[in-house]
Amino acid sequence: MLPLWVWLQCRINSDAWHLGSENIRVGRDLRRSSSPTCCSKQDQSPIFTRPRRKSKSRVAADRFIGLTVEQKNELAQRELDETKEEIQQTKGDSERIIQNYQAVIEEAAIRWADIKKATCNFNKDIIQTISKKKGSVIASEKVLRYLEEKNHYRDAMKEKLRLKNDSLKVQKKKLQLQLKQKAEMGEALHEVDFQQLKIENAQFLEKIDERNQDLLQLKLTVGNTLQILNSYKVSQASGTCILFLLISCRLQNATTASARLMKDISQRKEALEKMERETILVEEERAKAESVTMQLRQQLSDYRVPPVVKYVNQKMAVYDLENNIKIWERKVEIAEVQSFKAGPGY
Repeated sequence: MLPLWVWLQCRINSDAWHLGSENIRVGRDLRRSSSPTCCSKQDQSPIFTRPRRKSKSRVAADRFIGLTVEQKNELAQRELDETKEEIQQTKGDSERIIQNYQAVIEEAAIRWADIKKATCNFNKDIIQTISKKKGSVIASEKVLRYLEEKNHYRDAMKEKLRLKNDSLKVQKKKLQLQLKQKAEMGEALHEVDFQQLKIENAQFLEKIDERNQDLLQLKLTVGNTLQILNSYKVSQASGTCILFLLISCRLQNATTASARLMKDISQRKEALEKMERETILVEEERAKAESVTMQLRQQLSDYRVPPVVKYVNQKMAVYDLENNIKIWERKVEIAEVQSFKAGPGY
C-alpha cells in the first residue's frame, strides 16, 4: 500500500495534468471559433457547420419561375436581409461562444494557479517534512491537519459564497420590486388628467412669483443691513486701531523696562559672582590665619620661662660683647686716621 503523501502527490499531479489538457483543448476550440475559414470541415465548431436553412424567398422563387424584374429584385432584397440577419445571429453566437471560452480559460488559469500554489505549499509544509522523518506519527498528523485545514477553508469559502448569493438574491428582489413600482407609477401617471396638472402648474407658478417678490424684498433688506453693518465695522475698526496703538505703546514701554531690568539683573549677577569669588578668597585667607593662630597658640602653650641666673648671664654676655664692639670700632677709627696721615705711599 502506498503512503498517504505519495497518494496525495499523485492526485495533485493528475489534477494538474487534467487541468492543463483542458486548458489546451479550450484554447484550440477558441482558435477554431475565431478563424472558421482557415480550418477544415471536420475541425469546425457546430455553430459554423450547421446547414444553412433555405429561405422562404428562395422557395417561392423555385415555385414561380416566371417572375418580373421587380419581383426578382424584391426576392433578392429579402434574401439579402435574411442573409444579414443570419450573419448577425452567427456573429452574436460566435461572440457568446468566445466569451464562454474566455471565461473557461480564465477559470482554468485561476484553478491552475490555485493548484500550483497548493502544490508548492504542500511540498514545502508536508513533503519535505515527511522526507526528513519517514514513518513518523508527527508527519501523518501534519498531513491530516493540512487536509482538515483545506476542508475548513473550502467550507468557509462555500459559506461566504452562499451568503453573497443570498445577498445578491435579496438585492435582485429589491430591484425587481422597484422596477414594478416604477412601472405602476408610470401607468398611474398616464391616467391622470393633464388639464388638472396644468391648473396646478399655473397655481405653483403664481406662488413662485410671490416667493420671488418676497426674496427680492429680503435681498433689499439684507443690502441695507449690510451697509449698516459695514458702518459699524468701520467705527469698530477705528476704535480697534486706537486700541492697537495704545497696546503697542504699552508693549514698547514694557519691552524697554524689561530690557533695563535684564541689564540690571545681569549687572547684579556679575557683582554677585565677584562677591562670591572674593568670599572664597577671604575664606582661604581666614583658613590660613586660623592655621597660623593655631601654630602660635601651640608655641605659646609650649613656651617655658628660663631661670633668672641664665637671664643675668645672658645680659652680661651681651654687655661684654657690646663693649668689645665699641673698642674694636675705636681701634678701626684710629687705624684709619693713622693711615690717612701716613699718605698713600704707606
